[in-house]
Amino acid sequence: MASRRMETKPVITCLKTLLVVYSFVFWITGLILLAVGVWGKLMLGPYISLIADNSTNAPYVLIGTGTAIIVFGLFGCFATCRGSPWMLKLYAMFLSLVFLAELVAGISGFVFRHEIKGTFLRTYSDAVQNYNSQDEKSLAVDNVQRSLHCCGVENYTSWFNSVYYQANGIPASCCINISDCSPLDLRNATIAPTKVYQQGCYKLVTSFIETNMGIIAGVAFGVAFSQLIGMLLACCLSRFITANQYEMV
Repeated sequence: MASRRMETKPVITCLKTLLVVYSFVFWITGLILLAVGVWGKLMLGPYISLIADNSTNAPYVLIGTGTAIIVFGLFGCFATCRGSPWMLKLYAMFLSLVFLAELVAGISGFVFRHEIKGTFLRTYSDAVQNYNSQDEKSLAVDNVQRSLHCCGVENYTSWFNSVYYQANGIPASCCINISDCSPLDLRNATIAPTKVYQQGCYKLVTSFIETNMGIIAGVAFGVAFSQLIGMLLACCLSRFITANQYEMV
């Protein structure tokens, strides 16, 4: 019995070391999710409103998930150092829940990417039609057009049917060179096309989604399956500790 306990002790020490390292990385992941959620809420609110029909809870989901991972990452380190089998099993159970949630999120994002494109077309078209240069969605449209060097939904002609165009012309955020783009030019249907970006914003955004959705889904699946490593380590360590305690009795 004593010799067997001597054999399992190095294994337990090795598993503890690996699980502590894993829990630390897991904790860092939670910190990143929390930071991204806060940043998304503060900085990307207007852009998110252009993609979703209604106000989305995505930033709050990231903040909540990140906070939970930080708490359970610390719990995992504590459970590992203490060597408590029930705590390790609870930690493994939490990792399995995170694994399932990330797997479902990755699959949903990849499967419903075309619906995301359709929603963006509808909401962005509404934002252009109801543009007034002052509200949150209008400012988001301006930022998209300036940063992506695009104009309108399909092209600059999308603005011709908007309420804003009747009084002010095409928005200045469409201008290629703002210093060579007067309000009078933007109201002139003949001159304006020579002063603004020709490509529409919808194609640029959707092509980005198509190009990067596979990468995003791959990363999501990779992170999700990394939880299996933690589950395996926690379960193995719990089993070895339980067996070791049983042999000592």
